[in-house]
Amino acid sequence: MKKTKAFCVGFQKTGTTSLERALQTLDYSVAGVFGRQLTFEEFRSTFVEAGLKIAAEHDAVQDMPWPLMFRELDAAFPGSRFILTVRDTDKWYNSIASHFGDKPYHITQNTYGEDAPCPVGHEERFKQVYEAHNRAVLDYFKDRPDDLLVMDLERGDGWEVLCPFLGVPMSNKPFYRTNTGKYRRSIVYRIRKRLHLMGVPVGDLGI
Repeated sequence: MKKTKAFCVGFQKTGTTSLERALQTLDYSVAGVFGRQLTFEEFRSTFVEAGLKIAAEHDAVQDMPWPLMFRELDAAFPGSRFILTVRDTDKWYNSIASHFGDKPYHITQNTYGEDAPCPVGHEERFKQVYEAHNRAVLDYFKDRPDDLLVMDLERGDGWEVLCPFLGVPMSNKPFYRTNTGKYRRSIVYRIRKRLHLMGVPVGDLGI
């Protein structure tokens, strides 16, 4: 049976990796980040068109820059379901600042502004963009509550809200809680993160 597409439109570091693992457990094919090898200008001018093509070939998407495309995804794939992953703003910023530090990244620049290519040094901008995005999603779907699920994984949201929303049988497996503080402090995470930032394919890292 063909699945209803599910688009995660929460910003990175809000539980998107955990959601990806959960969707994969439910047998969804999930697309993640794309466009890492492009320049900022190339990425900014092509990511929506490229993203729609990728979304057409998958059951679900998560991570950046997908949240920026929620309106275009809704228009291109009517009847799809949208999932907004959220967490406390300060915790979210601390997590993204710890991950990216002061290293410029064009996908980050595309999200938070050409003059804010990294979280360190741009805390207020990052928080403002994050909160404004969440408000925009909630406002966009305010008259379509059946099409949007808000998930706060830190507060315990899991299969009990995700499976009914997607209309699939309840999973009997533990809900994934990847990318926790304990995991990020491990030597395995630090080695894999370094390889990841170098562009080395490292598979499912939980980062």
